[in-house]
Amino acid sequence: MKKRVLSMLCAIVMLMGIVVVPTVETYAAEGDRCVDGSYLTQQEEANGSYTSKSRGAYMMEGDCSISKAGRHRIYVTGSTTANTVVPRIGVTMYVQEYNKTDDAWYQIDGWDTTGTDKYYISTSKSIVVTGGTYYRVAADHQCAPLDDEGDIGFSATDGIWID
Repeated sequence: MKKRVLSMLCAIVMLMGIVVVPTVETYAAEGDRCVDGSYLTQQEEANGSYTSKSRGAYMMEGDCSISKAGRHRIYVTGSTTANTVVPRIGVTMYVQEYNKTDDAWYQIDGWDTTGTDKYYISTSKSIVVTGGTYYRVAADHQCAPLDDEGDIGFSATDGIWID
């Protein structure tokens, strides 16, 4: 009888843990605004990712990130990963600044990084910015053979406030 009661109590506690503990991660604080898919946050860093849902022949995933790197400075990274070694792989980075007047993002910097006969490529850069607004990073990810367009994907971070 004691074993049965103890077993029943354990089952109830486990069920309560499953029901009560939230399973969805929330990255943006309540009240943060969303502009063109990116929340305006007060975070120290933000990450964006793309995962191939169609199980493309070449693309596996792409990532980008932005972080504070000191006063009026940000550090941005981007990468693309293929399923296998591909003839062409690349990542195109777009650093964007939020314009409060237009309620829109505007590109302030950008560059391409490409490689051949690789399964992974990455890029990073430290950038001096004016500050006093939000910044985000977006990236285009490409994996392709030489004679085909191949797979492409897009990722973007939330905006982070830079003093």
